[in-house]
Amino acid sequence: MGVEQKLGNMGIVTAKLEDVVNWARTKAMWPMLFGLACCAIEMMAAQAANFDMSRFGMELMRASPRQSDLMIVAGRVSRKMAPVLRRLYDQMPDPKWVIAMGDCSSCGGVFNNYAIVPGVDEVVPVDVYVAGCPPRPEGLIHGILTLHEKVRNQKLRDWA
Repeated sequence: MGVEQKLGNMGIVTAKLEDVVNWARTKAMWPMLFGLACCAIEMMAAQAANFDMSRFGMELMRASPRQSDLMIVAGRVSRKMAPVLRRLYDQMPDPKWVIAMGDCSSCGGVFNNYAIVPGVDEVVPVDVYVAGCPPRPEGLIHGILTLHEKVRNQKLRDWA
């Protein structure tokens, strides 16, 4: 008995390697908690039942950088917190992505003083910015979908 007799003539499915790998990366993205201010409440709301980020393969937020590949920086980053943020980013396995959630993490927000970093992109490379003060959970989900589109369009030469 051959495979065709058992399963029928189902044909062959072909795909490019980079399409399959990028699809797998978008469907199993594990975010790390890094809520620093009021934006963290909106990030938690996006994970709750009303918005349900589980639809996108993000079942739960990880507290360990070694189990995460997406860092969502939600809120203002102080100068004291910047080295901690960088250390956590460095501990994440490759490939890794960063979403800056809210005006404070994107550009410093209303805090125009020496203690707040004017944009988290001075500490870690940011892939997607989510605007708002605080941004709604829909904004974060839109940012995640934008990141998924960016990951889906990556080429094999970009992986290195």
